Amino acid sequence: MEFIDLKTQYEKYRADIDGRISAVLEHGRFIMGPEIAECEAALNDYCGTRHCISVSSGTASLEIALRALNIGPGDEVITVPFTWISSAEVILLVGATPVFVDIEPVSFNIDVDKLEAAITPNTKAILPVCLFGQLPDMTRINALAKRHDITVIEDAAQSFGATQGGKRSCNVSTIGSTSFFPAKPLGCFGDGGALFTDDDPLADAMRAIRTHGGTQRHHHTLVGTNGRFDTLQAAVILAKLPYFEDEVQARIRIGARYSELLRHECVVPEVIPGNTHVYAQYTIRVPNRDALAASLKSQGIPTAVYYPKCLHEQPVFEHLDYRWGDFPESEKASREVISLPMHPFLTDEDQDRIVAAVKASINCQVAS
Repeated sequence: MEFIDLKTQYEKYRADIDGRISAVLEHGRFIMGPEIAECEAALNDYCGTRHCISVSSGTASLEIALRALNIGPGDEVITVPFTWISSAEVILLVGATPVFVDIEPVSFNIDVDKLEAAITPNTKAILPVCLFGQLPDMTRINALAKRHDITVIEDAAQSFGATQGGKRSCNVSTIGSTSFFPAKPLGCFGDGGALFTDDDPLADAMRAIRTHGGTQRHHHTLVGTNGRFDTLQAAVILAKLPYFEDEVQARIRIGARYSELLRHECVVPEVIPGNTHVYAQYTIRVPNRDALAASLKSQGIPTAVYYPKCLHEQPVFEHLDYRWGDFPESEKASREVISLPMHPFLTDEDQDRIVAAVKASINCQVAS
């Protein structure tokens, strides 16, 4: 059994993917080839945005966004401690200071009620993470940011394809950032990502930073980086994109079925009213997840933990002077979460097998 079944996906779309890759091999424009502009236009159409800037990874997209906003030493950026390290390491990379705000336990996303207290005169941006596949309350976050004249960068690495109030993820704040890492809801065959905005000057700046700080060869207006998306990877996204919405609907159905079958056995993910959830990971909470993981592994069922430690526990962030107990919901989640196999091709039979194994393990733990 696959945790994320990329093999089946490739077999289903093989003709389209191979055809797109073959076209790139034939024209030979491996860097910034014609598929880049085509891919960006298609992604804009999907999200309903004016600008899409494809980049080399989801991490690069966040760093480029911060640089385009001129965020650097002396500035603060608010994010959460329960996420992958990219969300905060990019803040250090531009010389700014990460400020953590705890999550709320139902959605695993930033607790908006605690957000305003973290804002200081040095706060230049809020970077909310759409963990596991659904958005935090972007309406409230955007309103708060507007009152304080700060920018919102949506970290949508796990939520591409999700919606809130009918608007797609990556089109709900000033800047949307996503990842096309293979395991993401829309993945390529390597690293990749994209930025989205309706702000013309910001789009120009992010596009320039992506290509060494300039949009014309040998003319550099900004300090940039090599953040370009490979043409071959754009070709893969173009091949997959026509099928993506069907995959999103499959994810929604499979996630809802998991929750229906497991609701009385463990804490299941809840979909916040107004949201759709793409379940980049289907994540439950149990008191003894190591025992559950071992039990499932013995039966050939893979699991994963996103994430076993909070960022304020990582040595690289020690200088921020946070302590255990500062973010109780994040800390509790990090010790309880475990993700089950989740992908659009998961059959009811495999899902029933997983659910039966989870139930048996939990009931065994309770009995002992």
